[in-house]
Order: sequence, then structure tokens, then C-alpha cells
Amino acid sequence: MREQRRLSRLKHYKLKVLIADDNIEARRGTRLMLSIHPGVEVTAIAQNGRQAVELAHTNPPDIVIMDINMPELDGIGAMQEMREFLSDTLYIIITAERESNIIGKAIKAGANEYLVKPFTYDDLDKAIRACAKAWFARKTQSEEEVPTSDPDMVTLARLAHVYATAHRTDEAALAVFERLATDVNCELRWLLTLAMIYVIRQDWSRLKDLAERLERRNITDNP
Repeated sequence: MREQRRLSRLKHYKLKVLIADDNIEARRGTRLMLSIHPGVEVTAIAQNGRQAVELAHTNPPDIVIMDINMPELDGIGAMQEMREFLSDTLYIIITAERESNIIGKAIKAGANEYLVKPFTYDDLDKAIRACAKAWFARKTQSEEEVPTSDPDMVTLARLAHVYATAHRTDEAALAVFERLATDVNCELRWLLTLAMIYVIRQDWSRLKDLAERLERRNITDNP
């Protein structure tokens, strides 16, 4: 009965969101879009990364929507500081750059989703829903446990599970699966998913290297 009441409260819970962006129009635009989103409520707005960290201390958010390029402390630095004292918070990074190295850096630092400016309500809604799914899954402990001792790999594997289920092949998904693939003991399912992404993106060079790795692994597993 107690568990049922807890799950019922979670079902009607609105995720608390912190917005951080040094551009006033961007802050207003994001705030306006979130004002009509049924699953969240904005509880804090910051003008730079340092202020975002301070606000996160006083009013811990469930989701942080944060620009990368900000004064005093950039979005990646702020996210890294927040992760030291916020264990369940999810991060949506905003960037004007489409380069995979920038997005990959943000993912490696702990970002769960990313948005490229200018973004639409649908773009924001998709990112919010992905984060909400991961957040509620953690709270209800419905996601599978990932057998690894590396906390970064745990986070990445959970995110990979969400991306694989949604059949995502965008830059964020690519960055996650490539990061997982750096582990010599990477699960076969993640390597196969990465291979599929390379096929869809027609990245034949990387696909060739991955195929050779899979072939060597098959020989090792089946002598």
C-alpha cells in the first residue's frame, strides 16, 4: 500500500527545472515554452553557470536546461560541479554548435540530452520527455541494473538503453554509444547498435573498423 501511494505521487509529480542561459531572450523563450508543458515547473532561472550552481544548491532541480557558452562558469563546468552534489538530476545542454566533438564533450561530462539553437517547442518537448522517462525509471527502479563499477559507464549505459529503445541515431546517441565502445569489455548489444548507427549515417570508415573489432571478438568468443 505504501509503495502504491508513492507511485501515485510520482505519477502526478511535476519535474523541477532550472534554466541557465546568459542570453535574456533565450531564457525568456525557454521559460515561455516550459510554461505550457504539463510535466514540469520552472523553479529557478540563472544568468550564468556560477549562479546556476548556487541556485541548484538552494533549490535542487530534477532537470537542468543549460547553455554551454556562459560567463564566469560555462555550462559543462557548471554541470560537472552540480553532479558532485546532485545524484538524480538530469541535464539538457543547449549549444549553437553542431560539431560532434562539442556535443561529445558535453555527453562525456554528464549531459543526457542536447538542443541546438534555435530549437522549437517540439525539440524541447522531446528532450524533456526523454529526461522524464529516465528520471521516473530511476525513481521506480524499473530500469535494468548495469553490471559495471564505473559510475560514468553506469550513467552512459542507462542513457544508451533509453536511446536504443527510442531508435535514436542522432549526434547525442552516437556520442553515447561511441563512449561505451571505448570500453574493451563493452556489451555486444551496444557495439551492434553502434554499427547500426554507422550504417544509417553511412559512416563506412568507422563501420569497417567496428566490423573488424566484432569479427575479432567473435573469433575470441568462439575458438
